[in-house]
Amino acid sequence: MINETPRVRFAPSPTGYLHVGGLRTALYNYLFAKRNGGKFILRIEDTDRNRYVEGAVENLIKTMNWVGLNYDEGPDIDGNYGPYFQSERLEIYKKYADRLIEEGKAYYCFCTADRLTRLREEQQKAKLPQAKYDKHCLSLSKEEIQQKLNAGERYVIRLNVKPGPKVSFNDEVRDRVEFDRDSIDDQILIKSDSFPTYHMANVVDDHLMKITHVIRGEEWLSSTPKHVLLYDYLGWELPIFAHLPLLLNSDKSKLSKRQGDVAVEDYRDKGYFKESLINFVALLGWSAGDNVEFYNLQELIEKFSLDRVHKAGAVFNVEKLNWLNEEHLRSKPNEELLEGLKKALTVSKYKNLNLTDEYLLLIVEAMKERVSFVKDYIDSCTYFYEDPTEYDETVIKKRWKEKSPEYLEKYKERISTIENPTKEDFEKTLKDLAEELEVGLGQFMHPLRLAVSGVGGGPGMFDLLYIVGKDRIISRISTAFEKIKK
Repeated sequence: MINETPRVRFAPSPTGYLHVGGLRTALYNYLFAKRNGGKFILRIEDTDRNRYVEGAVENLIKTMNWVGLNYDEGPDIDGNYGPYFQSERLEIYKKYADRLIEEGKAYYCFCTADRLTRLREEQQKAKLPQAKYDKHCLSLSKEEIQQKLNAGERYVIRLNVKPGPKVSFNDEVRDRVEFDRDSIDDQILIKSDSFPTYHMANVVDDHLMKITHVIRGEEWLSSTPKHVLLYDYLGWELPIFAHLPLLLNSDKSKLSKRQGDVAVEDYRDKGYFKESLINFVALLGWSAGDNVEFYNLQELIEKFSLDRVHKAGAVFNVEKLNWLNEEHLRSKPNEELLEGLKKALTVSKYKNLNLTDEYLLLIVEAMKERVSFVKDYIDSCTYFYEDPTEYDETVIKKRWKEKSPEYLEKYKERISTIENPTKEDFEKTLKDLAEELEVGLGQFMHPLRLAVSGVGGGPGMFDLLYIVGKDRIISRISTAFEKIKK
């Protein structure tokens, strides 16, 4: 058991964007490190050159910074264990691969792609449980190997999985895990382009970077016996493993882009708060057992532990994410929401309106319980930014009565005489008129809301009137008389 200060890593491949599953892995590593006074390392696993996407590393770092998962060591934060790009560590991997070859724990393989294809087809035809390399090149003599190397033949270096007992290890999530050696292939360690595979680079780097806990997705569980053998062959102590449950679509299939957004950047661009996304992702496979679902990052650090990570797959429920976004929005100070609203307005059709902070803060407060995203402060209440040009037909049929124009005309006349009316003035005027005419408040309120906003719902009636203001109320009532016909 490793007792030293925890060192954990998030090691993504730069293939385009940060998957929400990758965010969950990064978050759990980050929370574990911070909870236990450890270090959180970002390492870029860029050895698969076919999948490398230009600009992906910069985007990854930008996204990590956005969500607030600040790493202690990484590509742009030097530590004592760099470089943090695997493509800059090729000589290190070669050194350990050569050592494994010398000790008979790995070997050169010169088999062509055609031979490997035929071998796989033969094994499938024979209905073998799995396709495996047949150790053909293990029988080559030293002289034959040297001749092929001298001739410049392409080769890979393979792990030599020898017969023996089951390969087993402890997992913080799955307890004791065992694999028959017969099921473990002679995995490629160094590819023909001299780059290592994930398996080789991951083990060497985790050891040299003194990683104490490997916290990663369940999809890597089947690869772990290969890693365990490599640790054993190299005489290194195993880290502590923890394999996180799969993320699932609502139909329990593996989360994929075919059924919805899977990139963190997509959710950022749609207006989700980083706090709600982190909160939501934390609950995908973990709970503190306290029936609490609303957390900020510091609270997650204080609560997180690996023994509360679930084994079963976690369903990605967008409705829950939306609810959390609402809750985080309502927990934010109005001044912060104001800044978000001002930014959203700069890319809207209202960007040229000269609106004061005082005016926008009134909107923020009035709509706070009625919006889920900052953009809703624009999209769901356009009547704060422009006069309505259409009126909800359903509301007209239900709420616009024969006497509505008469009542609204009286209201318009009454408020026109008030200098700088307050919210209370708008309310008192309406109640006084209703009492004088001996009609219910609804006879005034419903048609008045429709005339001023064009719709039947929204913020509190008198908040709406106060924000829109006397002059625009009078103008809109007059327009409604012309446009609303029953």
